[in-house]
Amino acid sequence: MSCNESDPHLPLMERLKASPRMTDPGWVLLPLRAFLAVTFVYAGMLKLTDSTYLDPASPNSVHAQMVRAAKTSPIGPLVSLSADLSTATGLLIAFAELAVGLGVLLGLWTRLAALGGLLLSLSFFLTVSWSTSPYFFGSDIVFFFAWTPLLVAGDGGVYSVTALIRRRVRADLGVRSDRAQRPPVLAQVERRTFVRSGGVALGVAGVAVLTGGFSAWAAHRRASSSTASGTALGPPTAPSAAASSAPSPTASPTASPTSPGTQLGLASSVPVGQAASFTDSNGGGPAYVVQPTKGQFKAFSAICPHAGCTVNFSPSGFVCPCHGSQFDAATGAVLSGPASSGLPAIPITVVGGTIYEA
Repeated sequence: MSCNESDPHLPLMERLKASPRMTDPGWVLLPLRAFLAVTFVYAGMLKLTDSTYLDPASPNSVHAQMVRAAKTSPIGPLVSLSADLSTATGLLIAFAELAVGLGVLLGLWTRLAALGGLLLSLSFFLTVSWSTSPYFFGSDIVFFFAWTPLLVAGDGGVYSVTALIRRRVRADLGVRSDRAQRPPVLAQVERRTFVRSGGVALGVAGVAVLTGGFSAWAAHRRASSSTASGTALGPPTAPSAAASSAPSPTASPTASPTSPGTQLGLASSVPVGQAASFTDSNGGGPAYVVQPTKGQFKAFSAICPHAGCTVNFSPSGFVCPCHGSQFDAATGAVLSGPASSGLPAIPITVVGGTIYEA
């Protein structure tokens, strides 16, 4: 009696090695395929449901990210051009991620979807991840190479809508073996498969557009009807009558010769244990003023040194929404990576209840 993978007397590892699934690329790549598909669907929906993603006034918007990336990216001019069309570019990126994820998940034009995923990952690596050092701290270069096996091998017909359609077309044409058929018949099989799978792809795309569009609309409605969760520095303190002869403080980004520096706003705008946002007058980037303890004010850049995303503030510290780096609220020091350094400190001083940037 010959031994095979169903023989209960064979050791487990021998049975696994004998299983056809262990050598079939479609089955071998199935875990990677599932991971990439779910990740890209999630990434696309996350962008569409983020109320700040398309808001050019938000430091976390796609526009702000492209403007920052253009300064260091090797394709800076192209990124700057895309930033001028940030809404269209942002929607294109989100829906492209959604299309790639669904295509790979369903096994619908898998190689084409994998090519799309590879190009998206490459564009992310050349922009938001380009300044990441060392390079392996950035995930986009890993995603770029993770797509290559699916680009080469496809889905292998495993859990594949395209493979299912091809089998039905072959049954309709009475094709049982490719070796016994002439090239015109095989070409007809592929042509019909392409047309039918294209119809399914259009249907899936329509559902994705409706779902993504509704999600984006709902996120915009929530943002417009809710109160902003953060605070910004209030206007500078107005001069008193006794000090009317002194220069009147303004919100100008340029400090006057007699002032301690650039006026940022009222110290009262920053409660103890909280933070207020402002724009760094030196670099023009987003920043935060914090009051860790009563009477102690510090300021830090809000740009994460890992990949240039804008961090958010919480009572427990600063958190990067892109890759999860955490920073100490009182010192700006990195608490957990992938960032390898802390938030740059910005020198400030408080005079007469007004915060100045030195």
